[in-house]
Amino acid sequence: MDRVAGHNSALHYLYSPIEPFDRCLLDVGDGHKVYVEQCGHPDGIPVVVLHGGPGGGCSPAMRRYFHPDEYRIILFDQRGCGRSRPHASIENNTTWHLVRDIELIRETLGIDRWVVFGGSWGATLALIYAQAHPDRAAYLALRGVFLMTKAELDWFYGGGAGRFYPEEWRSFVDMIPEAERGDLIAAYGKRLFDPDPALQTRFARVWAHWENALATIDSNGSSGQGPGDYARAFARLENHYFRHLGWLERDGQLLADMPLISHVPGVVVQGRFDMICPPAAAWNLTERWSRGDLRMVGKAGHALSEPGITAELVRTTKAIVRQAGKLGL
Repeated sequence: MDRVAGHNSALHYLYSPIEPFDRCLLDVGDGHKVYVEQCGHPDGIPVVVLHGGPGGGCSPAMRRYFHPDEYRIILFDQRGCGRSRPHASIENNTTWHLVRDIELIRETLGIDRWVVFGGSWGATLALIYAQAHPDRAAYLALRGVFLMTKAELDWFYGGGAGRFYPEEWRSFVDMIPEAERGDLIAAYGKRLFDPDPALQTRFARVWAHWENALATIDSNGSSGQGPGDYARAFARLENHYFRHLGWLERDGQLLADMPLISHVPGVVVQGRFDMICPPAAAWNLTERWSRGDLRMVGKAGHALSEPGITAELVRTTKAIVRQAGKLGL
């Protein structure tokens, strides 16, 4: 899960736009090539940015949370989305493939330990990666926490969030025959993976719209439609991951495994009125994470670009610079 909304009022918190000094398509095996870029200072604090979705892709705006003279910023498009190839592919595309890709990127770039920065699904992936490689994550900067639990998916695709946006929920549900509405993730999956690309795109646009419509606190429930190829990758990959519950071994695994990273410090920035990833997940996470600091943003929803969330994330990246020596970065 993750959508980036356009809030110009948040821009004054961000650093000036910077261009990558290096970019490539990294062959990660299994028929996939992953787009990777680096920007900022080549000798700066290494940070890997994990985008949301699954399937959202990285964007130039994500570079701007880090001082370009202090950070070596690594962004990549996860398998199947953005500039990675093949586009919208679910073959050999699971959470554990992505964890392996992150490690391959780290090794390829010659980085020992790094800051892991991610929001929404990116926060999920950051936690899974850190728990799999606790010696490589020096610091976790998370936003809009999603723990890939059945309860969270039931909230968003089972009618919970729909109680706050009934008109948008009706538009989402009405695409599916009444007999299939007991499991909307499965019902949409049937259409998103239909052999007809036009049908895939039609349902992908509605899937993406439902999430985007609820992304910001200022949303009135309406949102424009993005490009069809973006929506297709976003919807297919999200649906694929959600149908498999992220390939976790058990429900609630991320909370249960927090002792694996009890030594890793971090911050969780959470919008109080996040309709996509409600604050209970962030609260439960930091209750089990002695070195995790919860920053609840009072007037904010889910989007990375909410002004209060943007400001808190920039404060976090500045604080990491001051702590770099203690963190071994």
